[in-house]
Amino acid sequence: MIKLGISGCQGRMGQRITALALQDKAFKLAALLESQQRPDVPDVMHGVPVAFNASVLKGSHVLIEFTSPEATIEHLEACQKFGVNMVIGTTGLSKPQIARIKKASSKIAVVFSSNMSVGVNLVFGLIRQAALITARKYGIRLTETHHVHKKDAPSGTAKTMAEIAERFSKTKVKEIGSLREGEVVGDHTIIFESPVDLISIHHHAKTRDIFAEGALVAAKFLAKKKKGLFNMQDVLGLK
Repeated sequence: MIKLGISGCQGRMGQRITALALQDKAFKLAALLESQQRPDVPDVMHGVPVAFNASVLKGSHVLIEFTSPEATIEHLEACQKFGVNMVIGTTGLSKPQIARIKKASSKIAVVFSSNMSVGVNLVFGLIRQAALITARKYGIRLTETHHVHKKDAPSGTAKTMAEIAERFSKTKVKEIGSLREGEVVGDHTIIFESPVDLISIHHHAKTRDIFAEGALVAAKFLAKKKKGLFNMQDVLGLK
């Protein structure tokens, strides 16, 4: 049984990860973390105390982290100290923060991905194939829409889509349009356009469960790892 820690347990993602983990016999809820700045944090959730200090992670096997860049790095240090593997879905991380995650993977196993969704990772593969075939003959642009609460723009997923397209097409992405409205979970579209046609690859997330389910798949993958840096392509065997 995998002893699971969940960071940001009162957040939108944290609540769904917690709910789905409780339904999966592969997991035992071992630690719940929240920010002291969040109002109305309960003392206990599902029989597990909600903690503000990362020392509660001691004894856990895997921590799932969908929070802020600052909290992610703080918890990364604790995970190294206690030998806890990490699934990191946090976006908006700076290059120095990403470098710290990469360095930490020499001590613990980390799945670090801008998007944990199985569907989105299949889209990444489609983009790679389209970019290889269209090469420099097509212009490339992206659009993404998320809920008004999302702070970073463009989204981490959009950035990954652009990086894949540029790497395999050798063409610079012209633009990434970002929109924040309502409670949109996540819409991403990449367009390859030539003078004679237009190719569009689109992903629409209906609920946050697609990310929560993917994060739990990643946690199971990490349960068998000692150290190393992985992404969802590795987890799903799509490379």
